[in-house]
Amino acid sequence: MLIRNTTWRCGKLERSIVKHLYKRNLSFGKPEMPIKDMLKNFNLTGKKRNDFLDALRRLERRNIIRILTIVG
Repeated sequence: MLIRNTTWRCGKLERSIVKHLYKRNLSFGKPEMPIKDMLKNFNLTGKKRNDFLDALRRLERRNIIRILTIVG
C-alpha cells in the first residue's frame, strides 16, 4: 500500500516501485497491489527478485509504503 508519493533519497528501483503504485492509484483508485503481481509486472527472477524485495523493505522502513500481511 502506498502511503506517500515521495522518492527523495531513493534509488532507481525504489522510484519505479513508487511510480507504479502511484499510477495504479490514479487509474484504479486503490494504492494496493500484491507482491506476486508486482513481480510479474516487473518480470523479475533470481538476484533481481531479491533486489526488488530488498527495495520494498527499504521503502517500508522509510514509511513510503506499507506491506500488508493477511493471514487467511
